[in-house]
Amino acid sequence: MSDATKDKKFIVRCIRMLEHMGIMDFNGHASIRQDENRMLINIGSCQRSRLTADDICLINFDGDIIEGNGKPPLEFHLHAGIYKERPDVQAVIHCHPNWSTILTTAGHGYLPVYAQGTLAYPMPVLDSPNSINNPEMAKALTDVLGDRPAALMKAHGAVTAGKSLVDAFVLLNYLEDNSERQYMAQQVGTPYSFSDEEIAMCHEKLWNDGLFKRTWDHYSAKLDAASA
Repeated sequence: MSDATKDKKFIVRCIRMLEHMGIMDFNGHASIRQDENRMLINIGSCQRSRLTADDICLINFDGDIIEGNGKPPLEFHLHAGIYKERPDVQAVIHCHPNWSTILTTAGHGYLPVYAQGTLAYPMPVLDSPNSINNPEMAKALTDVLGDRPAALMKAHGAVTAGKSLVDAFVLLNYLEDNSERQYMAQQVGTPYSFSDEEIAMCHEKLWNDGLFKRTWDHYSAKLDAASA
C-alpha cells in the first residue's frame, strides 16, 4: 500500500470519527501534506458520515485537481495557507464544532479548565466569521494562528494543525471537550482556570505521542463498534 493510499484511509477514518462524535457536521475537512505544494483533502460535496477513499482528492496549493473525482472544499485556502507558512505542519483539520463556536459567538475567550484542554491554550481567535475561501482570509488566519497548534474563528469554527493527523484530531477533541466544560461551568459559577504552573505540568505529562494515539484508538474503536 502506497503512502498516499494510507493517507487517504487515514483522512477517511479521522473525518468519520469526528462526524460520529458530533464534532464535524455536513461540512468540514481534513488534509495531509504530500510535499511542498500538494495535499490530500476530502472533496467538498462528500457525505462525511459515509466517506470513502474515493472522496479524497489530491490538489496543489492553488486548488488545482491533480487526482480525484470531485472538487476540493472552497476553504482549501485555509489548509494551503497554513502549509505555506508552517513547514512544521503536516496535517490540518477545520470544522464548526458546537461548544467552541458558542464561546466565540458569545464573546468568551477560551479558558484552560480541563487538563487536556490546556494543550490548546493560549487560544488565538480570528476576529471574523467569514469563510476562509481566498488567500487574503487565509493570510489573516495564519497571522492569528502564528506558531500555535489551534485557533478559533469568531462565530465560525476551529482549526487544528499538527505534525500528524493524529495530533490534529486529538487537539480538536481536547479543545471541544474543554469548551463544553467551560460553557457548563459558566452556567453555575466562575470556571476555575488552570495556573501557568499547572498548564506547564499538563503539557509535560500530556503532550505525548502515546497518549495521543490512545485517544485516537479510543474513538476509532467506538466508531467500529457503532458500525458493527
